[in-house]
Amino acid sequence: MTSSPPAPALQLEFACATDTGLARNNNEDSVVFDEPASLAVLADGMGGYNAGEVASGMATSLICAEYGRWLAEAGEQAGDDDVCSAMERHIVHANRAIFDAANTQPQCSGMGTTLVAAAFRGAQMIVAHVGDSRAYRWRGGALTQITRDHSLLQEQLDAGLITPAQAAVSNHRNLVTRAVGVESTVEVETHVHTTQAGDCLLLCSDGLSDMIPDDRIAAVLAAHEALPAAAQALIHAANKAGGRDNISVILVRASGAGQTARAWWPFKR
Repeated sequence: MTSSPPAPALQLEFACATDTGLARNNNEDSVVFDEPASLAVLADGMGGYNAGEVASGMATSLICAEYGRWLAEAGEQAGDDDVCSAMERHIVHANRAIFDAANTQPQCSGMGTTLVAAAFRGAQMIVAHVGDSRAYRWRGGALTQITRDHSLLQEQLDAGLITPAQAAVSNHRNLVTRAVGVESTVEVETHVHTTQAGDCLLLCSDGLSDMIPDDRIAAVLAAHEALPAAAQALIHAANKAGGRDNISVILVRASGAGQTARAWWPFKR
């Protein structure tokens, strides 16, 4: 069933940052914010020499291109259910393209990527994800994780087999149960959230969430009003904690209609 069209849009300010980290030679993450479509996509690639960055780059570019075309045709009458279906369809298409490339190009064998994406429509935010790249919401000084990892560790937590304290030091932190491009089909999780003026969305790869706990992420966000400074501070904190993986973040803050929105793109290292 198609829901009603979106309410008047909030203004969006965003900042993106990505870093190789301290332990790797190349960056297999990919981050995109498509301003006209109000779409943020973050992918964390894996598999093969440099193939992870191929998979993540394919995912972000294909999803942004397909969503932009769909949105231009669907127009403002598209509701939340339509956006959820479209995002799921675009991720499924990206999954097939990456899977086919991995199985026809030897240098890309075994590649795949985790993914988290958010589309803003009026006062609604539609989130889609696969794997352990995360979405958090910062609202009123409180940080809430709004995605649930598709990982072996999360399944163990859900089953009561381990405690959160044990999970923090587990050797299974990077074992995902879903990824884009690894199999011929993929299950995408989507959900809808209402966005308020002042909310800030954080999308991140596990290079951030594995290195610093949620309370540290919250402290960094609380200490930095400017999104570019917050993005760089999050990366610095992850590197200070060891920087064992590539680190990527997208921050998107909503403000009231009529306020000026700003954007900031860094150089990629």
